[in-house]
Amino acid sequence: MLRVEDISKDWREFHLRDVTFDVNRGEHFIILGPSGAGKTVLLEIIAGIIEPDSGRVYLNGSDVTDLPPEKRGLAYVPQNYALFPNMSVYDNIAFGLKVRKVPKGEIERKVRKVSEVLGIEHLLHRKPRTLSGGEQQRVALARALVVEPPLILLDEPFANLDVQTRSKLLAEMKRWRRELGFTALHVTHSFEEAVSLGDRVGVMLGGRLVQVGPVREVFSRPANEEVARFLGFENIIEGTAVRRKLRANGLEIELPVEAEGRVRAGIRPEDIVISLKPIHSSARNEFKAVVESVEELGPVVRVHLNAGGIHLRAFITRSSMLEMGISAGKEVWVGFKASALHVF
Repeated sequence: MLRVEDISKDWREFHLRDVTFDVNRGEHFIILGPSGAGKTVLLEIIAGIIEPDSGRVYLNGSDVTDLPPEKRGLAYVPQNYALFPNMSVYDNIAFGLKVRKVPKGEIERKVRKVSEVLGIEHLLHRKPRTLSGGEQQRVALARALVVEPPLILLDEPFANLDVQTRSKLLAEMKRWRRELGFTALHVTHSFEEAVSLGDRVGVMLGGRLVQVGPVREVFSRPANEEVARFLGFENIIEGTAVRRKLRANGLEIELPVEAEGRVRAGIRPEDIVISLKPIHSSARNEFKAVVESVEELGPVVRVHLNAGGIHLRAFITRSSMLEMGISAGKEVWVGFKASALHVF
């Protein structure tokens, strides 16, 4: 369907380097990365808005690198939605069909169908400025999908929405995809969007696509420490491995795989259990630790710990913190399963 091959571009402060990946028909492919990684520049190159310095873009086997946007047949939904403020919702959605000189009756049928699927048929007479952010997002998607493009390009589609609206639209996006059968390339910095919607994900850091694979595989087996840290492996433990044992600062840690020599192992804060007494659970690694500091993050608390000179961060609920009396200087037990570790 889509083939991006060795794309490079220097654009203002963004620098893309040798980006290569494929999007398969019917797939929801996520490009995941922090702000400044070059995600939007990549999307605009695929859309034909920006020319690459090198590399090629192929659509259904045809080289479209030198074609203008209107000749590629793709649908692009920018972050600000770019709705026409002087047009009604109906005319916004119908715009692409009118440009393509689709018969009036067919335009009516297609607009009504996509509006019904996206739940905005009651808004067709309204102007964009009278709509909520979530409603504007639906209109922008409807305008893109009504022309039945081979591929829809989504640039941070939920970034401007409140938490409740975003969660609702994430759930509905799955249904829209089932009912309308579209293929999407979706760029975002949100792990929630990647996990909820993605079939495959490409992690972009510093203008390079550093890992591509099924979402579950990428999140559980990051390719290197840089990807691991971005994906939430806040704890990186370095030591010497002998088969399934990692010795670090006098602690002996059981690993999920055999390794030899100097290695690093990463673990997410949410995979570490804190207790006031020995845990005696299925966790194969258990140590005494001292609380160094506590960060309250709303209902969740990040606890900074020192276990034999190894610094760890763990998440617990605020209620658990109060119940256990967690504060700086308190001695606790920490535990985690060997399977929660990822070895680099």
